[in-house]
Amino acid sequence: MAEQRLKTITVAGTFDVMHKGHWYLLDEAFRIAEQVLVGITTDRFAASLKKPHVIDPYHVRLNDVQKYLKNRNLLQRTTFFPLDDPYGIAINNSNLEGILVSEETEPRAEEINQIRVNKGKKPLLIFVMKMVLADDGKPISSTRVRRQEVDRYGRLIG
Repeated sequence: MAEQRLKTITVAGTFDVMHKGHWYLLDEAFRIAEQVLVGITTDRFAASLKKPHVIDPYHVRLNDVQKYLKNRNLLQRTTFFPLDDPYGIAINNSNLEGILVSEETEPRAEEINQIRVNKGKKPLLIFVMKMVLADDGKPISSTRVRRQEVDRYGRLIG
């Protein structure tokens, strides 16, 4: 097995309509660490994000992520948790060493570290992943997939 940089990191998101950006994010998490704690937004928290479209129920989104990781033989290295606020387990978990975020959520990781330091905990190593772009050079997102602007691979539709 390739040498792992860290023992445990976390990554979190809504994971609505799994797409290439999600796949790359999850793959990167397992390149960084041996164990990955994956937070998936609860239905209540997802609704509070005011997305401009319907979001699949929690159990559907969890199942999609589990299926993807199972197909890649990564399920045994994963622990899932429901994410019911912007911080999840990241502010209190003492076993965590790092957090993987997208460019757009990097400020939240900085905020998490500030809270950790204020509580006397070690800050997390922050890994930032660039947004995965569609063929038109704009980021792939669940919103764009649902609007049928692009498919799950970032190919333009229509």
